[in-house]
Amino acid sequence: MERRKIKSDSGLSSTASVLAGEMKASPDAKSTVSRMVESLEKQDPFGDETQAGVKYKTMAWWQAGMSILTILGIGIISTYTGYTIGQLKCRYMQIHSMADAGDLLLGRLGRRTLGAAQLLFFVFVMGSHVLTFSIMMNVLTEHSTCTIVFSVTGMLVSFLLTLPRRLEKLSHLSSVSFISIIGAVLASMIGVSLDKAPIHLPTFSPTPTVHDAFLAIANVVFAYAGHVAFFTLFSELREIKDFPKALALLQMSEMILYTVTAIVIYAFVGPAITSPALNSAGRLFRRISYGIAIPTVCLVALAVIAFR
Repeated sequence: MERRKIKSDSGLSSTASVLAGEMKASPDAKSTVSRMVESLEKQDPFGDETQAGVKYKTMAWWQAGMSILTILGIGIISTYTGYTIGQLKCRYMQIHSMADAGDLLLGRLGRRTLGAAQLLFFVFVMGSHVLTFSIMMNVLTEHSTCTIVFSVTGMLVSFLLTLPRRLEKLSHLSSVSFISIIGAVLASMIGVSLDKAPIHLPTFSPTPTVHDAFLAIANVVFAYAGHVAFFTLFSELREIKDFPKALALLQMSEMILYTVTAIVIYAFVGPAITSPALNSAGRLFRRISYGIAIPTVCLVALAVIAFR
């Protein structure tokens, strides 16, 4: 009798139909079939829940994919708002920053409000990347030096890189940064896929707190927070009417990168995933990822000062 290869994750219902066909074809295989069913039930972390008082396998497909829907949903919203910014720029060519837009909307009060908001945003962006710099140095050096020392070092590096006031070659540096972050992400995904640790079992946690839920959504929103630089970027286009092309390229690249990275890393790491996600790879690939990401971490200061 030819045995069929049955995967454990195909579900007990589909497995039962296959096994039933084999039993009809050869009654002598009854004992073998019984052992296969018992093996499949043992491999299922929750087993047969038909008579269970508490059932865990209750989620529909769309519930399991809510995080992906959040990434894509916010990406679509940010695309629409970016297009709106471009339309405003086409109509009022004098707008070069969020402060200019505030002046158009509310006059002097609007200029001061949005100008201060833009400045605070850049301060927090720099703070985020100084923190990333310290994490990167901790991973690469594996030294006992205090994280504060690495943070101060990152601040000084950023300060020195922003001293030049002329940034004609920023686009070339941005290309280097883009290649750097893509390489770091790919190295991380390869690292988690080669990890010899067993694939995680699904875990269920209680309803998240407001703080945890807000932080999870804020992380995704922050990932799409390049709008503060759109007015400046659109001002430097040779043809302002080409802004939809630039916006489409940016948004599609972001949405694909974020979605694929989230799916791959969570599939292999699961609830044990860390922040930043580069830390989820093994020791070797973690160091490789941060090594590749050095240009991105260091050059972000140039981008911030250029779009101030």
